[in-house]
Amino acid sequence: MSNQDCDFPKLPQSTRQATPPTATPTDRLVPDYVNWLQNHRGLAETTIAQYKRRLMRLLPVLGFDPATYNASLIRRFIIEEAERCSPSVINETIKALRGYLKFLVAHGVCQPGIEGAVPAVAQWRLSSLPLYLLPTDVEKLIMTCDLTTPVGIRDHAILLLLARLGLRNGDILTMCLSDIDWDGGTLMVCGKGRREVRLPLPQDAGDALLSYLTEARPHTGNTRVFLTSCAPFRPFKYTSNVSSVVNRGLKRAGITNAPSRGATLLRHSAATAMLRSGATLDAIGVVLRHRSVNTTAHYAKVDFPTLKKVVQPWPGDESC
Repeated sequence: MSNQDCDFPKLPQSTRQATPPTATPTDRLVPDYVNWLQNHRGLAETTIAQYKRRLMRLLPVLGFDPATYNASLIRRFIIEEAERCSPSVINETIKALRGYLKFLVAHGVCQPGIEGAVPAVAQWRLSSLPLYLLPTDVEKLIMTCDLTTPVGIRDHAILLLLARLGLRNGDILTMCLSDIDWDGGTLMVCGKGRREVRLPLPQDAGDALLSYLTEARPHTGNTRVFLTSCAPFRPFKYTSNVSSVVNRGLKRAGITNAPSRGATLLRHSAATAMLRSGATLDAIGVVLRHRSVNTTAHYAKVDFPTLKKVVQPWPGDESC
């Protein structure tokens, strides 16, 4: 998230709980909540870490006794937070709080229906244009990798997978050797909600991946595909490590006007390229593993030739 978390507001003494200033990882409910997110919700490790981080900042304000939570306190907190933070930050806070309240209700330690007290913050859904690179800039970015070094070979494979298949940075982070079917030329990807999809592996991306595995990948028993280049050789720990590969490539390519500088940039670029080459929204949604067609329809905004065919004249230009 581009915006930094802002400090939670200090509620008046009458509404604030007399509790310790911070929560500790040993709190009884927090480990249970983390296990619940992993085993029952099927969330990724990175998402769980984000939820936990926000929860640890919520607890000092709401208090550590769920029996004392009430609608007035919850609504007041969210409304005051919305006045201080950006829409993206408050939206993540709302998701973390609502999820935690649902967990408490499911385990009978909080009054039923309390999660309904969390107000929604108005936002224009899918109002912005997708951030993407032109195909020529994507190819320029990929070609900047130095294929005479292990790091360059690794980054070349990562960039091709992001650009050709529109993978998320989490897909690269968690990719295992067993996910690759060389005989069938496919790649198993486990995305959000543990939804497994087998995607066709493009020739250039497959060749780059094979080169990394046979020429540049450190010899280790770890089953993750992409590892750090310096000993001790370990898998990437954070999704930001994958985005850093894209960021470094943009700098090498001299692309200074990129609308963003992370892995999502290549995901959006892949989607817009497929759309402009004639792929249907349904086909793009399958590749990108979207749950809703509305999410895929977001990319139709950049298909200007098609939009020109359906555009209607502005009413002000019509004579009465």
